[in-house]
Amino acid sequence: MEARLNPFDDAVAMKVIKQLSAAGKILTESTLPLATQELVRLRASQINGCGFCTDMHTKEAAAAGETAVRLNLVAAWREATVFTDAERAALELAEQGTRIADAAGGVPDEVWENARKHYDEQQLAALVAGIALINAFNRLNVIVQQPAGDYRVGMFG
Repeated sequence: MEARLNPFDDAVAMKVIKQLSAAGKILTESTLPLATQELVRLRASQINGCGFCTDMHTKEAAAAGETAVRLNLVAAWREATVFTDAERAALELAEQGTRIADAAGGVPDEVWENARKHYDEQQLAALVAGIALINAFNRLNVIVQQPAGDYRVGMFG
């Protein structure tokens, strides 16, 4: 399988990717736990059907110490007992923030309030920005049909 467009060979696409990636690096400096960030990125990527990002964030999370059990249960997190209440709140916010078009009025207040119980303002800002960024990356990759499976940990820096 080949991508419809190779964003890594296009000057405009690469400028956009570099800017999005720079924004993503800021999130790694936040106090939002890296495990939570990776779980959120993985869940949004699953919802959006982004094979490339699902591959990438599964591998990055595993390299950072995430267990296979937790990674395998992200798609069914509601029924899984392996996630903390804070992680569950982040996953719910990620799902609602990814499926905005499915809900008139956007993210429900109760989902936001639940996330606020577990995260401070900086962490919430990082969580919201992270959800927005992964959705942007997902859309870019899905539109161009970026192939999945060949990602190597740390491949992009």
